[in-house]
Amino acid sequence: MLTRRYSVDPTERLRRLRRTKTLRRMVQESSLSTNDFIYPVFVQEGRGRRDPIGAMPGQYRLSVDQLSAEVEQLSTLGVPAVLLFGIAAYKDARASYATQRDGVVPQAIRAIKAVNPDLVVMTDVCVCAYTQHGHCGILREDGYVDNDASLEVLAEMALAHAEAGADVVAPSAMMDGQVAAIRERLDEEGFTETAIMAYSAKYASAFYGPFREAADSAPQFGDRRSYQMDPPNAREAVREVLADVQQGADIVMVKPGLAYLDVVRLVREAVDLPLAVYNVSGEYSMLKAAAERGWIDERAVGLEMLTAFRRAGADLIITYLAKEAAEWLKDS
Repeated sequence: MLTRRYSVDPTERLRRLRRTKTLRRMVQESSLSTNDFIYPVFVQEGRGRRDPIGAMPGQYRLSVDQLSAEVEQLSTLGVPAVLLFGIAAYKDARASYATQRDGVVPQAIRAIKAVNPDLVVMTDVCVCAYTQHGHCGILREDGYVDNDASLEVLAEMALAHAEAGADVVAPSAMMDGQVAAIRERLDEEGFTETAIMAYSAKYASAFYGPFREAADSAPQFGDRRSYQMDPPNAREAVREVLADVQQGADIVMVKPGLAYLDVVRLVREAVDLPLAVYNVSGEYSMLKAAAERGWIDERAVGLEMLTAFRRAGADLIITYLAKEAAEWLKDS
């Protein structure tokens, strides 16, 4: 009679394929590549400006003349896309600078395309950084955001970016109907090939604090909970995404990332469009702060975090870690 020498059923021995690095790589279910990355860039007026962002170590506000070096570095690393955020030269109640054809974002688009026409240029379409009050739309007299008046400005802003050569416009204001309004405006003007990446499920999150310093976009009163999503809600995110798909979005997004991986999975199961996730400023800054204190291994935690987005179902990752992660992947 054979003596059973093990307590685990042989069909349940899962460790066999974990034994070596090569075996693990062969059977891994989720992969991470520089092709997945979109790098956010903050652009401002002026010349020779490379201003550090205090709450985001390693990140800067760049004047347009500083972009060529940035583009060359990203191209060398194999990062395929940037997402531009403009710092307004002036602010008013109608966000008039946001629609200027010679504004800082159109300038930046043209400068990037002159250096590398193949780099995909995406642009954030929202007016929070362009209004005196810091809200994402145009306000009524009672201080409430006027949804339909805001759509007109967002559509004109997207058109200004498309005219300058943007490949993708990314409405982030969370106004109802923003994708449809932008798609209609772009198509009317012949920009039928300009894609839309919709911030479809953008939550009213506490993780955005460092970004608001970077973009000078903090609301001057109240908050954004009347138009951004309520963090406890998940099913509502699917409704938002499906509405944007119906309106003509080419890519949908969940923002933030780490605390919303369940939402990423729900959206992945609901739609087959490319799905982006935004690894937001607060997530980046927490990683940097903990690494600076020696509490964590920045490279190991950073790659694990980015892989988690892919595992949850994201195709694209907007991340301030793009350049560092590209270097880390070379060495892995």
